[in-house]
Amino acid sequence: MIEARGLTKRFSAQVAVQDLSFRCEPGTVTGFLGPNGAGKSTTLRMICGLTVRTAGDATVLGTEYRRIANPARHVGVMLDASAQHPGRRGRETLRLCAETIGADPSRVDDMLTLVGLDRTAAKRRVGKYSLGMRQRLGLAQVLLGDPDVLILDEPANGLDPEGIIWMRQLLRGFADRGGTVLLSSHLLNEVEALADQLLLIRQGRLVASGSKDELLAGNGTLVRSPEPEELGRALAGAGIAATATDGGLIAEAEPEAVGRAALAGGVPLSELRPAEGAGLEQLFLSLTSDEAGPGA
Repeated sequence: MIEARGLTKRFSAQVAVQDLSFRCEPGTVTGFLGPNGAGKSTTLRMICGLTVRTAGDATVLGTEYRRIANPARHVGVMLDASAQHPGRRGRETLRLCAETIGADPSRVDDMLTLVGLDRTAAKRRVGKYSLGMRQRLGLAQVLLGDPDVLILDEPANGLDPEGIIWMRQLLRGFADRGGTVLLSSHLLNEVEALADQLLLIRQGRLVASGSKDELLAGNGTLVRSPEPEELGRALAGAGIAATATDGGLIAEAEPEAVGRAALAGGVPLSELRPAEGAGLEQLFLSLTSDEAGPGA
């Protein structure tokens, strides 16, 4: 389990994370989403004790990360897959890690096989790896200690489509066996396919949290018109916020209210229906766009 309570970080006058509280339960994958600069990496670093928090607290498996004895045997953390010695070979990197944390040396080859790095790749120096290969090696390293919790920052960076599907299956299997996964990613479609729970932040504040099914169940109203500019003005005049989507708008109101606003503005409609199924991308845009106020 991972739990944050009132987690806050200030850098001089700048507030990077403000009063953030959430829980990640065993057996679940939690997708941590937000625009660039929203505070995702800072939050993960505070959870792992790498950034000193200004206020609040965070625990992993019921205690502060820095108080966990030999933490790599309990918590797998990958915040930067490039943070590997470029002169070491893949197998050497895992062997040294196994010796350091006291993991069974036989797991080195098991993990290389698990993440799809063959003998040739294992003998290659990490500096010659592609970004996708470094991601695979990083995942092998965090899984080496057979942890109960994974904390991952952009783990799919550099992976090709086949690699992304592989990673999805790997993390889904880990959670299904009772593990806890917290991951940040900008690949919204992959998060939607993988995550059970979602956390969305903007300007360091939590703007939405809950199960994926709950958050995506009602995404407002999809409305289209042959006069889109007039439709936008009519909705704005009725105080209804809306976000552009493919050929239309997602309005943050029920269909009846949207229809009445269009009628009052004399705007013809070509489509008006609940926007269920609009997906995570539309939810993300509606909650993190510049037009949304802090904490909206």
